[in-house]
Amino acid sequence: MNHTSTLKPLDSVLIKPAGPDCNMSCKYCFYLTKRDLFTAPGPHRMTESILRETVRQVMEQGGERVGFGWQGGEPTLTGMDFYEKAVEFQHQYARPGQHAENGFQTNGVLIDRVWAEFFRENRFLVGLSLDGPQDVHDRYRLSEGGLSGWRQTVRVRDILLATGVDVNVLSVVNDHSVRFVRDIYAFHKSGGVYNLQFIPCVEPDLLHPERPAPYSVPPESYGRFLCDLFDLWKSDFREGRPTVFVRWFDAVFFTYVDLSAPECTLLPECGVYLVVEHDGGVYPCDFFVDANHRLGSVTKNRLSDLLNSEGMNRFGKRKHEAVLGCGTCPWLKHCWGGCPKERIGAGLCAAYRLFFEHADGDFRRLARDWREKAGLIMP
Repeated sequence: MNHTSTLKPLDSVLIKPAGPDCNMSCKYCFYLTKRDLFTAPGPHRMTESILRETVRQVMEQGGERVGFGWQGGEPTLTGMDFYEKAVEFQHQYARPGQHAENGFQTNGVLIDRVWAEFFRENRFLVGLSLDGPQDVHDRYRLSEGGLSGWRQTVRVRDILLATGVDVNVLSVVNDHSVRFVRDIYAFHKSGGVYNLQFIPCVEPDLLHPERPAPYSVPPESYGRFLCDLFDLWKSDFREGRPTVFVRWFDAVFFTYVDLSAPECTLLPECGVYLVVEHDGGVYPCDFFVDANHRLGSVTKNRLSDLLNSEGMNRFGKRKHEAVLGCGTCPWLKHCWGGCPKERIGAGLCAAYRLFFEHADGDFRRLARDWREKAGLIMP
């Protein structure tokens, strides 16, 4: 355990209640291969005892606000009863004044109005995986039989919004979708979703792991995508404020007002949250769930100890050591090299350079406006 004077707080955990199991077979999915990590045959499901222990530790060791992220695979495969128990345990172990927040990432296949009512009543923030219009979405997001799930996902989007659930959309930017930024942005807006998350697809080729897979987004193309997306986002400002919220832009803005970014990819070091797998195994990052990065188990260790363990510290420092090669890059304090898993082949440095050269002036103006309104500088 790290015995330095400053310990990282246990603010959030990412939980994989169904492990890598999924009812879709997206061609670019990095998590399906995690099945090889577990010796037991599927289905993989978190037991109630592991769920209880995970929630208990987070509530007892966390601060006044703690975040639970439910992901997969596909987390709906456990059934709604599992999450009813999770909420029950959160209430049971909460200290006076303590608040638990729940985020739920889903492909939407199993979501119906009953699920939607549960999410609304318990204030879950639901992330819906929807890459864009059907021709974009169906390029890589298909069932094991190669069938499209786009219409069902759109139907679920409409159900969630009509029920009053807080919804954001997660769109993966790959070698195909990177060409359709305007269509994707317009599609989400027309569907009534104004909270957007775009994730670059950068995965290793199975035969040549040192190279990106063919479906990975090319760096220069992704840079142009970000620039065009920024201009679309900016064009929707009203009275100097955004009306569409793009998670990465929001996070970048923090770096322009000298605040710590709320997205781990924009921090100097990794290792700020924990992943708890269905079997109780604990890992330092969603992208590094493997035997070499296993920190321990929720059934044998304290989560706060694992968060501050030497293994986690080594994992975090690897990013800092990697960005030493960035030298005097003027954008380093705004991106910190991005996510380490993106550093395959040429990585995305070219994308970030293009973007910051394009958007820096606007971010500086937004930062100055924010400081003036906050009373930090005189107008």
